[in-house]
Amino acid sequence: MKKIIISILVIVLILVTIFGVYQIINKKSEENGNLKTIQLNEVTRSVFYAPQYVAIANGFFEEGGLKLEITTGQGADKVMTAILAGQSDIGLCGPEAAIYVYNEGKEDYIEVFAQLTQKDGSFLVSKEQTNNFSWQDLKGKTVIPGRKGGVPYMTLEYVLKKNGLNPQTDLTLDDSIKFDLMAGAFSGGNAEYVTLFEPTASMTQDAGKGYIVASVGEEAGEVPYTAYCAKKSYIKNNSKTIEEFTRATYKGEQWVKEHTAREIAEKIQDFFPDTTLNSLENSVQKYKDIDAWRDTPVLKESAFDKLQEIMSEAGELTTKAPYNKIVNNSFAEKFSKNKS
Repeated sequence: MKKIIISILVIVLILVTIFGVYQIINKKSEENGNLKTIQLNEVTRSVFYAPQYVAIANGFFEEGGLKLEITTGQGADKVMTAILAGQSDIGLCGPEAAIYVYNEGKEDYIEVFAQLTQKDGSFLVSKEQTNNFSWQDLKGKTVIPGRKGGVPYMTLEYVLKKNGLNPQTDLTLDDSIKFDLMAGAFSGGNAEYVTLFEPTASMTQDAGKGYIVASVGEEAGEVPYTAYCAKKSYIKNNSKTIEEFTRATYKGEQWVKEHTAREIAEKIQDFFPDTTLNSLENSVQKYKDIDAWRDTPVLKESAFDKLQEIMSEAGELTTKAPYNKIVNNSFAEKFSKNKS
């Protein structure tokens, strides 16, 4: 009788254990099934956005109940078009695009809610190797700078003026090349210089097609270069989503701040399958060296003012947009210990 009782207890224990495991697995499946899908449109695929890829790889977005489906827009104008058309929920691009939309008088305009990068992420690549580069070397030369009206183009103009060059008369800025074709056009064309993001800049150099001679971001100083944005109505109607998205962004920024270039490269390698780990590490280190990434998603008013000043000097902005209309820091401030 005692043996029978023991056998029954063992069977019950096994059944309870199996049921418990089933409940855990089932709960996990339900959680995964309940993830809210966010259509994210990033302006380009670059190591420059490492905090985003780190946040994805570490599951920070999933922790907040979000699943990202990423489209690469290849240009801030294309990102903005996708958001306004309802094809994308959130965009990652230069805040200048939101300013343009606001100044068009749209009622449901674009709000910027989380800043990712604080420096220009492009590097000036030359056909000729030089050990003593000067910005004056660009005089009389042709440079491929990206789309006119975009932040890369305007920031380069700002740097040229800072170094005593007139962008209209002292050199040629060839803005006829699409963003994703710039490296190829430079390698196979007549332009002496091009501005490229990482890892493309290093890959061009590794292939013997050019030489990195300067960082545009280091020369330009702090600019709110890339940030997350969405339609005002989307942010209002999906406040929990925006809050969790911003939380994940903040955690990604903090992780990047606290880890080495090698650790970051290992974490984001799956997003750059055609780039070696060593090359990724070098790219990450270049951005660390110029302090390219924010450690808080808060976008400062002083930085926003500088961006609009750069746009005005470039002749792309006649009316400045109000900071408190374009920038919505209400979510970012919840997670930012340092709001400077």
